[in-house]
Amino acid sequence: MFSKKILVIEDSEFMQSMIRDILTKEGYEVYSAYSGEEGLDKISSIKPALIILDIVMPGMSGFDVCRILRADESNNLTPIIILTSQVSEDDKLIGLELGADDYIIKPFNSRELVSRVRNTLVRIERNRSANPLTGLCGNVEIQSELNYRLANKKKIAVIYCDLDNFKAFNDVYGFVRGDSVIKLTADIIRDAVQFEGNRDDFIGHIGGDDFVIITSWDKYENICKMIIEDFDKKILFLYNEEDRKKGYISTKNRLGQLRNFPIMTISLAVTTNEKRNYESALEIAEVAAEVKKYVKNLDGSNYMKDRRGC
Repeated sequence: MFSKKILVIEDSEFMQSMIRDILTKEGYEVYSAYSGEEGLDKISSIKPALIILDIVMPGMSGFDVCRILRADESNNLTPIIILTSQVSEDDKLIGLELGADDYIIKPFNSRELVSRVRNTLVRIERNRSANPLTGLCGNVEIQSELNYRLANKKKIAVIYCDLDNFKAFNDVYGFVRGDSVIKLTADIIRDAVQFEGNRDDFIGHIGGDDFVIITSWDKYENICKMIIEDFDKKILFLYNEEDRKKGYISTKNRLGQLRNFPIMTISLAVTTNEKRNYESALEIAEVAAEVKKYVKNLDGSNYMKDRRGC
């Protein structure tokens, strides 16, 4: 696995040496630039995963470098940690306003530097993998979270959420209104988990109209009930009045035949490790897919738990 590249833009050789020693021991690949101009020149060739940027430098200041980077589309997402002196509150605030992701106050110890670098990289990586429409974690994070909880013998209930008749809605109303459905569903799921779940519950967006919730054995039922109740009320308002009154929309199916499709509903497939020992996220997904296939054939919004034993 390749080590993360970090570019340190700092005019002090002492500070450069200290940061380099600390981060190199942690497995990072550290590059140095001693002025803002040199730093900007090196960014395109190094393509760092993170930039540590001193504010006070001769010539171009760290503020100028930060402003230039955030105005450049190719670099505006590269995380920046600014270095500021202990007495300068303004430096910290200005740097954050310009788009810096974090700051370190000099002098600092090695533990703080490593923690802030690691946390910033993890946070940025999560943001990049998040679904751009809902802001929820995607497949990589979902699998990682499931595997972590399984490895640590957590008592988990996994709820897979899928919308019924979503494609027909998209065909009739268009993708913009379809995106509104996805956002609404994400909000409904967040609310249900917040009110009925645990503080460490996890919500992920697999893609399209598929979501996943990781909660505990004792919470899944109330979460499912709240999602269904909330969804059935709110989804009506995304249909035109005429279609609401009819209770369906008309469009062609995949075979080109004109069909009536009922108002959208939501299907929730639940699987737990109460009576089954799962080794991986893939095993859970396979069982949930079987349950989801069954529950989607039922009328209306429903949830169903896999009750088979080992």
